[in-house]
Amino acid sequence: MPTLRQLTYLVAIADERHFGRAANRVNVAQPTLSTQFAELEKKLGVRLVERSRSGVSITPLGREIVGRARKVLLDVQEIVDLAASDSSEFKGRLRLGVPPTLGPYLLPYVVPEMHARYPALKLYVKEGTPQRIQEALTSGDLDIILTPTPVENPALDAQPLFEEQLRIVCAPDHRFAKFDSVSLNDLKGEKILTLEPGHYLHDQVRGLCNSCGAELLYDFEGTSLDTLRHMVGMGVGISFFPELYILSEIRSDRELTVLELQHETLTRELCIAWRAKSQASVLGLQLQPLIQAAFATRDSAELRA
Repeated sequence: MPTLRQLTYLVAIADERHFGRAANRVNVAQPTLSTQFAELEKKLGVRLVERSRSGVSITPLGREIVGRARKVLLDVQEIVDLAASDSSEFKGRLRLGVPPTLGPYLLPYVVPEMHARYPALKLYVKEGTPQRIQEALTSGDLDIILTPTPVENPALDAQPLFEEQLRIVCAPDHRFAKFDSVSLNDLKGEKILTLEPGHYLHDQVRGLCNSCGAELLYDFEGTSLDTLRHMVGMGVGISFFPELYILSEIRSDRELTVLELQHETLTRELCIAWRAKSQASVLGLQLQPLIQAAFATRDSAELRA
């Protein structure tokens, strides 16, 4: 019979379409994953994948088996969650997914309170784009995620957390730097930087550029907010940064100038999500007000407008 470990490796290979990336995902050496996968194919007596120079493709029968393997792994995880929930104290491991545009700037407000309230709970954090962490939550690789909306997968249950304001940032020698705010009309023709596709912030900024006639610089897309900050500081273009990032990382007006958008409130909505009917919902519903309170008590007076 196939083992749960072998089914886990099969799902990782199907998702990554690459043995090396699949091995990294499940934290084993590639030879170990390859050996176990070969043993799985031998046990089943069928070919599950086809390898080529361009990567790995799943056979038609392999796709059906992968779907059933996902269900088996989710059912097993539900058993683990159910056993862990039979206690008034949350303990064990919580696998939390966050996008890199949020986690490093929100979790410092949240983790101390979480540890004080749930001292036996061990937190493991995995970063990824909203799409990747939603997929990981659906497959059972994560227990709970914090993510920008929308969450459109019907297998997931999402509850609102808060709205975070987005603000304009520019270099200190940019023509906008002498103002406290600018309008949408002022952005016409401006060169705008944002994150690479896959981040919801990219879609939001692209939509804004289309509506006001600004130029989105596709050749200078940032891989992180830090990279984006450096390009803005060098005068490549202006950008939009989330409030928590500004509070955490922009220390001086000499580095970047932060502006309001006149007559507009540009925000992103954040939510907490778990698999529908998962036992993680019990903890998620308790974390929801904790995270909301942590965000509400941030020192917004330090934000530079």
